[in-house]
Amino acid sequence: MNWKEQYKSFLWIVAFFLFAYFMPLGSKNFDAAIYDALELTRWYAREHVLLCLVPAFFIAGTIAVFISQASVVKYFGAKAKKWLAYLVASVSGSILAVCSCTVLPLFTSIHKRGAGLGPAIAFLYSGPAINILAIILTARILGFKLGVARVIGAVVFSIVIGLIIEFIYKKEEAEKAKAQLAMPDIPEDRPMWQTAVHFFILVGILVFATWGKPAGETGFFYWVALYKWQITAAFGLALAVSLVFILKINKIWTAVAVVAVAASAILWGDNPLIPYSVAIVALTLLLSFAKDEPNQWLGESWDLAKQILPLLGAGVLVAGFLLGRPGGGHGIVPQSWITTFVGGNSLFSNFFASIVGAFMYFATLTEVPILQGLMHSGMGQGPALALLLAGPALSLPNMLVIRKVIGTQKTIVYVSLVVVMATFTGLVFGAYFA
Repeated sequence: MNWKEQYKSFLWIVAFFLFAYFMPLGSKNFDAAIYDALELTRWYAREHVLLCLVPAFFIAGTIAVFISQASVVKYFGAKAKKWLAYLVASVSGSILAVCSCTVLPLFTSIHKRGAGLGPAIAFLYSGPAINILAIILTARILGFKLGVARVIGAVVFSIVIGLIIEFIYKKEEAEKAKAQLAMPDIPEDRPMWQTAVHFFILVGILVFATWGKPAGETGFFYWVALYKWQITAAFGLALAVSLVFILKINKIWTAVAVVAVAASAILWGDNPLIPYSVAIVALTLLLSFAKDEPNQWLGESWDLAKQILPLLGAGVLVAGFLLGRPGGGHGIVPQSWITTFVGGNSLFSNFFASIVGAFMYFATLTEVPILQGLMHSGMGQGPALALLLAGPALSLPNMLVIRKVIGTQKTIVYVSLVVVMATFTGLVFGAYFA
């Protein structure tokens, strides 16, 4: 009998028992925190799962099935030029526009396919950190200096953190690199341009389905927000074409799926989530009855969903209980404490902002209005930047999943590097540029 595992299970049971036994039901703060946890979970399910995570799982499945291991190794592995691997990884967020949770299936896929730990970590950080729309909103709402500092900091962070982690685990990476160098170059079954087209169609659906409405009512970004569902539908039609001509799925069944989605759009056009959901179901059914690669694509996407969604759900509940939900509620930790602790530009205030940002969940763009409120309440510019650099790239749900992919030790190193670098960057910015 493995006594270590038995004691671990025993301690979890005791911890749950003590929590249940001493649960302060009836306490105003505790009841409000429970409500915030459930409210955040409901908000996450309504606003984030269908629009962000489902496309992300399909994109990750595309990486796992259609992008060969040799291709990943070519651009991110031992055979790749270091400068190219880190360059591609560090600017990926400008294309993907994902949050700390949506990037997880993509990170898991490239890591499993043989990407080097350093470039994979750079991708993991940059994916949610270098969101073009978020950078623009930061500059417009929180100030131009803060917007510029955010984009420079995010690019530098992704490269530096990746290089440091690669150095720390250089012996382990050297063994993996040796194995990769011995691999023969395997020709691609499908032209790379076809895979790239299919991939970017899915990215287009993810980007435009989650496109947020800007503060102003003029300009390009407002126009895109106004017609986001028409643009998403155009990418959906492009996906149908890709299914037929690139993945060789039956034309008749694909046409039936397109007609079903179009009919739902006509019947329920005032609620775009209905035809969007019909499209997801139709794609799932098409892939379920397909053979070979299309069916494997669905299988890989589902495997990632099974691994990640339970951890995300638990993490969102805990984050909501501790810190509340975006746009209202304060969780068990009073918001007045946070505002008090992150005022000014001390080492502690920057460190505290980094820690809070690292554990709190931010959906794409939600960090901007939250920070706007905190800054109006007295939050310093330095701590604001620290939170911007630590918050979007990390969250408690994000950490739980990363731990499962790369292990506890590497996760602690990664989180520690983000928090420490965000703290000192915020301190410098607050002292010299704010």
